[in-house]
Amino acid sequence: MSQSLTHTPPAVPTSATAPTPAAAAGGVRRPLAVLAVILLGQFMAVLDASIVNVAIPSMRTSLHASGSGLQLIVSGYVIAYAVLLVTGARLGDRFGQRTMFIAGLTLFTLASLTCGLAWNPASLIVFRFLQGIGAAAMVPQVMTLIQVTATGNTRARALSAYAAVISGGMVAGQILGGLIVSGDIAGTGWRGVFLVNVPIGVALLAVAPRILPAPAPRAARRHDLPGLAVLTVSVLALSVPLVLGHEQHWPLWTRIVLGASAFGFAAFALVERWVHRRGGEPLFADRVVRAPGLLLAAATLFLIMCTFGGWVFILTIHLQSTLGYSPVHAGLLFVPNGVTFGLVSLNWTRIPARFHRAMIPGGLLLAAASTIAMGLSLRDGHSIDPLDLVILAIMGIGYGLAFSPLMNRATGKIPVTLAADASGILVTCVQLGVVIGVATFGTLFLTLATDHLAAAHALGTTAVAAGATLAVAGILAMKAAR
Repeated sequence: MSQSLTHTPPAVPTSATAPTPAAAAGGVRRPLAVLAVILLGQFMAVLDASIVNVAIPSMRTSLHASGSGLQLIVSGYVIAYAVLLVTGARLGDRFGQRTMFIAGLTLFTLASLTCGLAWNPASLIVFRFLQGIGAAAMVPQVMTLIQVTATGNTRARALSAYAAVISGGMVAGQILGGLIVSGDIAGTGWRGVFLVNVPIGVALLAVAPRILPAPAPRAARRHDLPGLAVLTVSVLALSVPLVLGHEQHWPLWTRIVLGASAFGFAAFALVERWVHRRGGEPLFADRVVRAPGLLLAAATLFLIMCTFGGWVFILTIHLQSTLGYSPVHAGLLFVPNGVTFGLVSLNWTRIPARFHRAMIPGGLLLAAASTIAMGLSLRDGHSIDPLDLVILAIMGIGYGLAFSPLMNRATGKIPVTLAADASGILVTCVQLGVVIGVATFGTLFLTLATDHLAAAHALGTTAVAAGATLAVAGILAMKAAR
């Protein structure tokens, strides 16, 4: 992180960097301390979207969970997290970002404790939803605090660190999850992947009230309850049938509900227009959606995280269930990917500016090619070899060249007055991408993986689908760069 705060980034438009006086006063005093606190909270939230992946086989054995139950344990957190992010951002505007960050962190920490004490799959799914609600209250405040407490080059560097935390957190989750599960500290086994959040959360709660600035809350904002209700139902209608359909052999209800989700998202768009016409404040406010390049960036981020989240999920299952690797062995195999991902995310601004326009689509095409190459390499069922690790490292470079620059570009032109809503929309798209990725690519893989040999072929087929999705993201990025 320190390195990301020393290089010279691209200039950021002044309209996006003028903080409120109160915020600026709070940010100037201890900007690095503020950044450290909020990014550690962000890291915990991102980590928990992926750390459970490595613990899946242990959960299956310990809790006697079904495949659909495991997918709900993974996705339940992200579903709650995704659909409530914009509401969390609005609450930050109303009650103050520091207040909502601390409230979300408190709920997240308590929910992590209850997840670690869960006694069956149903209880763990419920506690994961509560954990996601806490993350939704905490996370939108991070980008908003960065945008309103930092200016100029400092703000751009902080956003690069923010993007690196988001991009690296999922990979770090695989590594840390493997170490925790294999270490079996005090006999906690898989429970340790949740309990590790408790001491970190308590430490942050001890320092956050003294470190974080307390900008004055803005005028009370109305909440878009109709939009929130329709969006929640639509996301559940899309994700739940995808998660449960495979194990239940796609009964009629799953197909009906899945088809209805398309009408649900169309209804959400109509509801948002209706709320806007009535003088309300829709979740996806028109003035925010019209911000330059925001929609294309949001769609591209969605596809990136859809592919990345789904690929990490199925590769983890393949490494442990098909190849028989231990959790720590499987987790450590993600190190090359995580290292290159993090290094590129933190240092991409060192690349000459004339290459920045082509960097994002180029990175996505590199990630697409390496994903397909990885899947085809493992299609014969062989163990991971040095060439596969090289491919994983190249994949990390591709994602790093795309994700951090795209996030920085999307936020760099957003005025401070729109920071809360814009951050909620962007992070919502990122988290919805993870939900849909785990559900779709996970379902494709589990449907094809009928036995040991079929699982290896299923990985190859799923990798081709993931690569194609990344290629579409690259096309969107090319349009955004024009």
